[in-house]
Amino acid sequence: MLNTVVAGVVSAVALLSVLAFAVARPRRLPEAVAAVPAAALVVVIGAVPPGRAWTQVRELLPVVLFLAAVLVLAQLCDDEGLFTAAGDLMAGTCRGRPERLLGGVFAVAALVTAVLSLDATVVLLTPVVFATAARAGTRPRPHVYACTHLANSASLLLPVSNLTNLLAFSATGLTFARFAGLMALPWLAAIAVEYAVFRWFFRADLAAWATPAEPAGRPRLPVFTLVVLALTLCGFALVSLAGHNPAWAALAGVLVLSGRALARRRTSVRELAGAANPLFCLFVLALGVVVKGVTDNGLGAVARHVLPGGSSLPALLAVTAVAAVLANLINNLPAVLVLVPLLASGGPGPVLAALIGVNLGPNLTYVGSLATLLWRRVLHERDAEPALGDFTRLGLIAVPATLAAATVALWVMLKVFGG
Repeated sequence: MLNTVVAGVVSAVALLSVLAFAVARPRRLPEAVAAVPAAALVVVIGAVPPGRAWTQVRELLPVVLFLAAVLVLAQLCDDEGLFTAAGDLMAGTCRGRPERLLGGVFAVAALVTAVLSLDATVVLLTPVVFATAARAGTRPRPHVYACTHLANSASLLLPVSNLTNLLAFSATGLTFARFAGLMALPWLAAIAVEYAVFRWFFRADLAAWATPAEPAGRPRLPVFTLVVLALTLCGFALVSLAGHNPAWAALAGVLVLSGRALARRRTSVRELAGAANPLFCLFVLALGVVVKGVTDNGLGAVARHVLPGGSSLPALLAVTAVAAVLANLINNLPAVLVLVPLLASGGPGPVLAALIGVNLGPNLTYVGSLATLLWRRVLHERDAEPALGDFTRLGLIAVPATLAAATVALWVMLKVFGG
């Protein structure tokens, strides 16, 4: 067995290697290809004893199963034409005015992110927005950039909106509805600030008019899918209020939509299994073990020393800043795994502040969030690789402003309604 310093160094190198592999994805290999051997390594060298590794996996498993259910739910909604209908609706209401389209994209992306998670916004909505901008005759840049920023910024509202929220949800000690209630004002504040920044930053693109294509006609809304989605969302709150895992509500929604899709032969069991992305779920479990090795052998002590105590406004702002920096250094998933155990004893306030940091902070760099990396791949496939300079300049303006606005809003909610 190695001493603590060496174990910490090996674990840190393993973590950075896994993240570098996730960024590069050579030959499009799944992230689990690097994460599983790295997890095995930290267990073999004693950085994480087998018992603690198993405990970490067992604690993460319900969250990962919930993630898989939400991924399948989002894919079923896409198969039913929900995202296409959203694109038709946005194109029909913008009437050749780019700023109207931007407002529509913000509204749709915020709702999709909140209800179906940020992955749905990046992977399923971004291509629709790209095509909608072309049909509307507007420059696509502001609208597709809005998808990645809102995939992060609009993921504050519900525990299901982001994997980071799911990982931290139980530590907050809140019900589903209480979580949403406290995060509603920070969610709105972050979106409002993002919109103001986008209107200014992309003012030249939004001022450029073009002749829109002929409208596709009145959008066909998948009413059955929308009803099931609304009932599933209500189920999240009711199941959580009863003290059960919200994953049961997600599973119920999946069973209803998948049963209908299978009966109509619009999908197959194999396609549903693929939508659950089991290799990514395995990656999250393995990553949790690797992060445990880093946390237990040095990083946890450093973070504990840096993090302030209490739920005062300065303390919450400091937690948010630390979380944002850590997310951009080691990615937001490892960051939340490091921070939540250290903050849980302080009540929900510090944990929610950390979520603001790890959710909004990644808009500063490509590596801060896996969703941003997925967004880059979506644009690369369409020969529209985003410019690093534009992305960074936009982040330097938007991230500090959204972090401050959302954290102040959280402090207000905690003062008014209590933690």
